[in-house]
Amino acid sequence: MNRRRLGAGNWVTVAEAPHHLKKTVDMLGIVVEAGVPHKSRGPDYCVILKIIDDSGTDRELTVNFFNRTIDGLPHLRGHLDIILLRDVRIGIHNQSPCASFFKTSYFALFDGRDVPDCTPYQLSPGIRGLQSAENFVRDLRLWSSTTRFDAGVSNYALRLADINTMDFFDLVCKVLHVSEVSDGNWMLFVWDGTDAPPISLSTEIADEEWNSLPLHIEPVSLPRHVLHEFPRVGTILRVLVDEKYESFGFHFQHGDKWVRLRNLMCKTESGLWKGIFTLETKFRLLSEQDNSVKDRLRVGHDRLSEQGRIPSAVIPGHDVLTVVGNEDADFTTLLDLLCSPLVSGGFKCIVRVVATYPSRAKDFLTPEGLYRLRLTLEDPTARIHAYLSHEDAVFLFGGDLEDYAVSDKMKKLLGVDEYGEKSSKNPPWVQCCIGFNSSGPSKQFHICKTAFAA
Repeated sequence: MNRRRLGAGNWVTVAEAPHHLKKTVDMLGIVVEAGVPHKSRGPDYCVILKIIDDSGTDRELTVNFFNRTIDGLPHLRGHLDIILLRDVRIGIHNQSPCASFFKTSYFALFDGRDVPDCTPYQLSPGIRGLQSAENFVRDLRLWSSTTRFDAGVSNYALRLADINTMDFFDLVCKVLHVSEVSDGNWMLFVWDGTDAPPISLSTEIADEEWNSLPLHIEPVSLPRHVLHEFPRVGTILRVLVDEKYESFGFHFQHGDKWVRLRNLMCKTESGLWKGIFTLETKFRLLSEQDNSVKDRLRVGHDRLSEQGRIPSAVIPGHDVLTVVGNEDADFTTLLDLLCSPLVSGGFKCIVRVVATYPSRAKDFLTPEGLYRLRLTLEDPTARIHAYLSHEDAVFLFGGDLEDYAVSDKMKKLLGVDEYGEKSSKNPPWVQCCIGFNSSGPSKQFHICKTAFAA
């Protein structure tokens, strides 16, 4: 592709950029990696993109954009969109060539999909030479549709099974859903087929009375039709975009996408993992033929073959705290329960009991002398409330229903240190039967056929 035929200007390819240091050039490329537009340390707004072209997928060029207004920066609608650059300056940053876009530069953004229209959806005022670029935009679209894009090598790549709260890391994952949780604030729901590590909780037992543990991080629970599309095994990490970005959802609007999220952070909130898409985070679209994607799919397949729906953190042959009535039934996940099409039924699960309401055994009884309490259960896929009726409570706690005996057993379920209720909770994995009945659009769950092991 001879871009010098695009018209007046100093047109160079990505491969040629290192030979034009300190020069002002024009370029045409595909955006393979992008960050979030944000305020720079100075008076400008900025965003960083990485582009490639048909001079080689192993060559990438970082483009740093600066503008007085955030609206003057490129706002991508989709990944692998095409950008036309005019009058950008080639320099060196961190020993690698890069291009810098200033107020004397121009750009135009084109849809990267193979569509008939070559009209740019965003452009700088005063840009020239658009008509002569149409055929080259089409050529790049065709090249992109037949080219394999690689995730690249990363020394900081982790699986969800290995995440922590200490460092930035890279994550190869599938973006299952993107939701605007408030005006201009977005949340990604991502999955790589592995289970995130269980978290110890530092809240006091009594906190459930005043500050109940949330069932999810998102402000409003997802509609059931969205949950039905999610994989039923493996943690679905919620990733909150740390900056307002009105058009962020456009990047993922055309179905499930595998991506590499670079420089991601993770925190814990109410015993749940939360990813943070910071100003340092970049995202890159991947093909299912990418080696890193194939590895994630293989790991997920092997896990299902070897462990089924049992959480990865459960050690085979570990001491059993509880037993269930239907021992021959297969284990299911809590997301299986939430998405079950049945109106009523029951499943066998392995869960952790992370909270109970009321909090103290002496308050478990109603004025009529009947047990009635609510347990908060979690596994790697979801967190739910499940109720414990009088008959099922008697079956669970056994014949000795003195307050002190019930309290001791509840502390074992919650993983509370015997020295006090203010200790951190590290609930053990227990098996239980969970029944359910549908009530309108939601399900109500209850514990049944579950008892402490002798």
